[in-house]
Amino acid sequence: MCVAPVFHAMKRLSLLVCLFLLVPRLEAQRSTEEETIIRVARTATPAVVSVSRRGGSGSGVIVRADGIILTNAHVVGNARTVEIRTADGRTFSGTVLGTDEDVDTAVVRISATNLPAAPLADSDRLEVGQLAIAIGNPLGLERTVTRGVVSAVNRDPRGVDIAAGLIQTDAAINPGNSGGPLLDSSGRVIGINTAILVGTTGLGFAIPINVAVDVMEQIVTTGRVRRASLGISTRDITPEISRYFRLPIEEGIVVLAVTNGSPASRAGIAVEDFITGIDGQKVEDIMDLHRHLRTKRPGDTVTLDIVRGTARRKISVRLGER
Repeated sequence: MCVAPVFHAMKRLSLLVCLFLLVPRLEAQRSTEEETIIRVARTATPAVVSVSRRGGSGSGVIVRADGIILTNAHVVGNARTVEIRTADGRTFSGTVLGTDEDVDTAVVRISATNLPAAPLADSDRLEVGQLAIAIGNPLGLERTVTRGVVSAVNRDPRGVDIAAGLIQTDAAINPGNSGGPLLDSSGRVIGINTAILVGTTGLGFAIPINVAVDVMEQIVTTGRVRRASLGISTRDITPEISRYFRLPIEEGIVVLAVTNGSPASRAGIAVEDFITGIDGQKVEDIMDLHRHLRTKRPGDTVTLDIVRGTARRKISVRLGER
C-alpha cells in the first residue's frame, strides 16, 4: 500500500479545509471602518457629478432630486453654463444660478428629475476626529474615494481666502476634487471640498454644508445672497491672552476696529469692547458670532453682551448688509 500519496492528499485537503474556514474569518476581519467606507462610497457615489467648463473642471454633488447641484464658485468661474456629467454617464447643460465667492460656493441646476440626491448633515455638530470621506474627480479620475478624519473645525487658514470657518481634513483632496462632497460615516454631506494648502500633505479644507445650504436656499429663492453684517473687525480671546494682558474675561472676542457708519458704529460699539454673547448665546470665539449671524438677514436686530472696562452691558444692533 502506498501511504505517501494518501498522506500528501490528506494534507492538501486539510489545507483547503483550513482556507475554506479562514475565508469568512478574513472577511470578518475587514474592519468596521472599512465596511463603513465601502457602504458610504456605494450609496453616495451616484450623487457625485463632474463639472466642466472652458478652462477648468471639478466636481459637484446633487443635493436635490429636482436637479440642484452644489459646487465651488472657483469651479464654475464666470461661466453661465457648465457641462454636468452624472455617475450613470448622462451629460447635461447646467445653468449656474448664482455664486458666492466669499464662501466659494456655486449653485447649478440641470433639467432632470428623480436624481440621486445626497442627504445633508448638520455641520455645526461636527466633532474633531470623526470619519471624513471625500469623493470627487481628481485629475479627471471620476468618483475617486479618499478617507480621513475631521482634523479641525472653524479653520481660517492663511492663503485660503474663504470666510466660512472651514472644516480641515486629512482625507486627500487633490486638484479636481473641488466642489465634491465631504461625507460622514452615515453618508451625509458635511462639507463641500474646496482647497488644499500648496506644498503640504494632510491639509485639505471643506466649506461647512450649513454655509453652502444657506447660500443655495437664498440663490434658489431670491437669485442673490444677502449676508448680515455688524461692521467690525475682531480677534479671539484665549485664556493665555487674557492672563497676559490681565483682561476681565477669558473667552470671547475683542473689537479691533469699527467701520464708520456701520451698524456697530451707530449702536455705540467701540474699539476694545469685548463681545461675550449674542441673543443670549455664549460667544467663545469669532466663529460663534459668524454662526449666529448666518441665521440672520440684513435688517434683523441682535443683542450683544458687551464688557467695556469693568462694566457689562447689552447693546442692540440692527444688522446691515455686507
